[in-house]
Amino acid sequence: MRPSRSSRRTPILASRRTPVLASLLLALTSASFADAGPSQASSPGHCARQDRLRVPGAAHQGTACLGDLTTSGLAGTPYTDMADQAGLAAGGTRNPSGVPGIQIDGYFPDDSRLNATHGLHHDSQFVIRLPDRWNGGLVVTGSPGTRRQYATDALISDQVLAQGYAYAATDKGNTGPDFFTDGRRPGDAVAEWNRRVTELTLAANRAVRQRYGHGPARTYMTGISNGGYLTRWQLENRPELYDGGVDWEGVLWTSRGPSPLTSLPVTVARTLGRAGDEELITAGFAPGSRFLWPYHEKVYWGLTQKIFRAEFDPSYDPGCPGASAGSSPEQIFAVCPSDADYDLASRPPYVRRALAKVALTGRIGKPLITLHGDLDTLLPISQDSDVYRRMIDGRGRAALHRYYTVEGGTHTDGLYDTHPDRLRPILPCYRSAFAALTGWVEDGAAPPADRTLRRPAGGDTVNSCPLR
Repeated sequence: MRPSRSSRRTPILASRRTPVLASLLLALTSASFADAGPSQASSPGHCARQDRLRVPGAAHQGTACLGDLTTSGLAGTPYTDMADQAGLAAGGTRNPSGVPGIQIDGYFPDDSRLNATHGLHHDSQFVIRLPDRWNGGLVVTGSPGTRRQYATDALISDQVLAQGYAYAATDKGNTGPDFFTDGRRPGDAVAEWNRRVTELTLAANRAVRQRYGHGPARTYMTGISNGGYLTRWQLENRPELYDGGVDWEGVLWTSRGPSPLTSLPVTVARTLGRAGDEELITAGFAPGSRFLWPYHEKVYWGLTQKIFRAEFDPSYDPGCPGASAGSSPEQIFAVCPSDADYDLASRPPYVRRALAKVALTGRIGKPLITLHGDLDTLLPISQDSDVYRRMIDGRGRAALHRYYTVEGGTHTDGLYDTHPDRLRPILPCYRSAFAALTGWVEDGAAPPADRTLRRPAGGDTVNSCPLR
């Protein structure tokens, strides 16, 4: 089955990954800290009450009073990791800056050691940012892929901080391509992701209360890829903690499929020359995404299939990937030949039980906006968000959901720089969706009906995407 806790390996990547390797890892993917949004009457002065901040449940924390909490001010400091953000945003993306406040970094009790950030070699690390000028809200997210807590600083943190929100992010409790070695039973590592988000949400709420004198009036959950999955799960299972969420191409896990374990095996077969283009199209990959297939074959497909199959079904091929997914790009992205023949439907009941721990149902309890690109070549839209929309409808929750297909959108906006004539970044659409969510929740302004956001012929598609 899986390695015992005592046999878990140390992280295979240094705490400062190369930008190229960090970008590839989206496929899924100190020890002591130094101590411009909307104006609100409740906001204290610069870094006021810093000495009162104690994150409930944290085993370690450090606070820092900073002149700018955005990536513009934090780049090159220990308070963000630019390498872990590599490949997520298109070049030319404009981000706000100049948001002073307090940053809290730390970790919750955990016995896995995959996250080497700050030299701590401790999982369940988090970051909480509390701007001086607070609008009364809190935004929570979990890292995409197998990345860490700073991965969405430029995608999410900068924008919401500039709007006055407090911000909290978690590494999900295990990171890197060896994340599947965490936990005692199949499915435990991914199940921990959900628990860690809930834990951080509750703790961040208390930290906000300590900083500003009262808790947040609104709390929003959001995320991209695995972070989008976390958003869906939280709104289904912990809706009382949130007022709404935005799901950016979240992963769909169901106990019997569809899921990555039903769409990705054919990509391994194609890599090995045992399947062709038509088999991929039959499996749900968009015909128009063919120009992206060579890149995904080298970067995403084999890695994603092998590590998630190892997480949920380790007995299928215990020797691949074994105790580690690898220590070099060649090893990490090597294909496990047996995964070309993987058939979820024929696997024993324990696999479905493992998937059931993390499966989605569509029973959301708070407003949710979903965005997904029609050229997503890791999570094909027809096997993911199209299905999730039907699941929500089947649960009678359609009134709580809006679904926007982004024409020309793919899994990572960084690919836009290579194919600006064919792709469209999703980030500006995401920012429009977040504004629509807050208007929906706070002002009762219902967002537009489900629609496809057409790729415009001109204009600044990197920074503009109206929903109407």
